[in-house]
Amino acid sequence: MKLSSANINVMVKVCRKAAKILIRDFGEIENLQVSLKGPGNFVTASDIKVEKILVEELQKARPTYSILSEEIGEINNDESFKWIIDPIDGTSNFLHGIPHFAISIGLEHDKEIICGIIYDPIKDEMFVAEKGNGAYLNNKRMRVSSRSKLKDCIIFTGGPRQNPKDKELFFVEYKNF
Repeated sequence: MKLSSANINVMVKVCRKAAKILIRDFGEIENLQVSLKGPGNFVTASDIKVEKILVEELQKARPTYSILSEEIGEINNDESFKWIIDPIDGTSNFLHGIPHFAISIGLEHDKEIICGIIYDPIKDEMFVAEKGNGAYLNNKRMRVSSRSKLKDCIIFTGGPRQNPKDKELFFVEYKNF
């Protein structure tokens, strides 16, 4: 079974359209316009272009839904439905020519995430999940690993690079884990 609800279909279409910008721009990294939002927090012209496409297309498809996006902030409409967008999840990787970044979109209904999509345009991998219907990678069902011992698992994490307060909290949580 693959997921094909109306909202999932909207997200798939929107991601594929916006991804064309990222694929093109990824090959032109030296020419990207970059600005600094805060310490270690960059935004590229690609972020802005991709976000614009995502917002416009999502608004066309669901004009009453609210939107929360990384660069533009909030567009308040019907608060019971809200798109949550990160146009380039992994901007640092994108900026450094590392092909591990994605477009991320979630849909919240009454303060609960009901579905989401993560699309890696470079590897053409689309992760899709919907409450009650499971998770899929390129329309193939994903399953939780049967491994029950931490020593048998591989763990990868990232953490804050700049703010010392966040670093300490991150390390405390990492040690607890």
